[in-house]
Amino acid sequence: MLSLSQRLDGLETLLRDVSVELLRERRIERRWRRLLSLAWFGLVLAVAWATFSQSGIHPSSPTTPHTALVEVRGELAMDTEASAENLTASIRSAFEDESAKAVVLRMNSPGGSPVQAGMINDEILRLKALHKKKLYVVVEEMCASGAYYIAAAADAIYVDKASIVGSIGVRMDGFGFTGLMDKLGVERRLLTAGENKGMLDPFLPASEKQTALAKTMLNQIHQQFIKVVREGRGSRLKETPETFSGLFWTGEEAVRMGLADGLANLDYVAREIVKADNIVDYTPQEDVASRLAKRFGASIGAGAVQTLRNLSPVR
Repeated sequence: MLSLSQRLDGLETLLRDVSVELLRERRIERRWRRLLSLAWFGLVLAVAWATFSQSGIHPSSPTTPHTALVEVRGELAMDTEASAENLTASIRSAFEDESAKAVVLRMNSPGGSPVQAGMINDEILRLKALHKKKLYVVVEEMCASGAYYIAAAADAIYVDKASIVGSIGVRMDGFGFTGLMDKLGVERRLLTAGENKGMLDPFLPASEKQTALAKTMLNQIHQQFIKVVREGRGSRLKETPETFSGLFWTGEEAVRMGLADGLANLDYVAREIVKADNIVDYTPQEDVASRLAKRFGASIGAGAVQTLRNLSPVR
């Protein structure tokens, strides 16, 4: 049996070991905090450097005559690069610049939201009337569906012979799971206030009435699309029963159909049509600072969270 003196010695040793361990963990915690502070400071310096160095890449307000370029890339939808908010702001800046002799939209888009396309089309028509300045479209890979809705507002559309052009139609897609649910013995329970609130629910059998309502809505949007194309292309359009059927064609065929005006690329249009071969890009760009903040901020933030989780904080 241990004596009182031995017990006290053991307790003293235990307290000393605990104190040493607590001090060691505090030193580790302080060391990690210093490292994280240095990392964040480095990130701030990198963002600041990128922000200030970025100012010399593109002239913010060119004073020499030039062709104003706006890229239309990807899907037309909210919160995308090709949203109406982003594109109309860029197109507006291009029109308002007195040194820009004309505006060119370079198209590489399969289309998307008819609402976004309609907003951009309306704004182009307004700006053309206000500034008495021409807008041209140059198609590279694709100008289909909603993208062509926008292009119809142009004074002229130029394509590559292999570009994809057209798809003047409207679609609504989804899935039906009723057969699968029957096999699995799953029952769908949907409570609504309003006869058509559950319209086109994929877990319920399709209703003839609701399907007819949806088709009516699609036809209305389709007629809006057709009206925009007819007004934009005018007598140049060689309309056939297939023109508004949703089909798409090569650029070469689109020229024959009056959906486009000729074969040309951006440089040719700037040099020969606009007569200003200096091209200035007005497309909204995600600057280097934003990319650094997203990339390094996310990785540092994740590292910080993991580090703090691994520490044993002393309180």
